[in-house]
Amino acid sequence: MRRQRISSGSTFEEKIAYSRAIVHGDWVFVAGTTGFDYSNMTIADDIYTQTDQCLKNIQAALARAGATLADVVRVNYVVPDASEFELCWPVLRQYFGEIRPAAMMISAGLADPRMKIEIEVTAIKQSPNTPTDPT
Repeated sequence: MRRQRISSGSTFEEKIAYSRAIVHGDWVFVAGTTGFDYSNMTIADDIYTQTDQCLKNIQAALARAGATLADVVRVNYVVPDASEFELCWPVLRQYFGEIRPAAMMISAGLADPRMKIEIEVTAIKQSPNTPTDPT
């Protein structure tokens, strides 16, 4: 089975020696993704905006892998300040409200103090005829 590496262009990928995503068969593993706008390496000050940018970055990686957010089966959230996690829930509902993947949140420090959230997802590319259970 062929392994495909996907890069976002983030300078962190080369410095730390990782890929934004790995595609292995129908599986897509998206690395912990922060709220940096990789086009200009800026990051917003608040968790709400960073969460939105994280998910845009994840969508871009999934698209390059031939997948979408609808293919996401697992999400891990890492938040340095657990009391801020609720502030990003509206964004999470916007992106995952109908998908409802298995998820967990961990409160832990991140590599850069400007980072308010990091999100990692696992997806499995579905065939167009794969049924989903809305319950």
